[in-house]
Amino acid sequence: MKSIFKNRLTDKEHHIKTLRIVIIGLFAVIILMGIGWSTAPSRLQIYTPPDLRGASQRPWWEVPTSTVYGFAFYIFQQLNRWPANGQEDYKRNIFALSNYLTPGCKAFLEQDYKDRDSFGELKNRIRGVYEIPGRGFSNSRVQVLSQDDWIVNLDLTTDEYYGDEAVKRTLVRYPVKVVRMESDLEHNPWGLALDCYAETPKRLELISAEEGNK
Repeated sequence: MKSIFKNRLTDKEHHIKTLRIVIIGLFAVIILMGIGWSTAPSRLQIYTPPDLRGASQRPWWEVPTSTVYGFAFYIFQQLNRWPANGQEDYKRNIFALSNYLTPGCKAFLEQDYKDRDSFGELKNRIRGVYEIPGRGFSNSRVQVLSQDDWIVNLDLTTDEYYGDEAVKRTLVRYPVKVVRMESDLEHNPWGLALDCYAETPKRLELISAEEGNK
């Protein structure tokens, strides 16, 4: 009789130990889940195409070419918008848009500013770049190098004035390099950055002549 009672006590103790182990295991899992939840990103950046009338399926990390083009054109246009005085406007633009530039591109633009200023190409200069009608976005204008690198060919009209006098109007193709850059989304919601030029910009007249000679 004592043996039966003793066995039952032993079984009960084993069962209690098993329940304790299970509770400890569940508690550890809850802690790990809490850590994972707390370290998960609070915002997930997803790029969507501008036209959602048709179905669109793509990996969440893939950036549509239209988004890359829109980013390149907008930032490039803002850099080259000198509404009153290029000597002040250009320098201010580089600083204001620094979150949208790679460190190498920012250094390149700062040197470009110094060179232009030393040659007297900025003081009292007014400048703007505009999309040439009919030469806006198309998939052929964005060369995909990888999921993190692109080259965007911007065909733009560049107008410059000295005071009220027009001094330059050129049609230029700017091959702009764009890269994915993980940064503070509060300062750069695009998650992209200009890496300046993939090659030297060319006048469209020269490009047309070169194509005609082929």
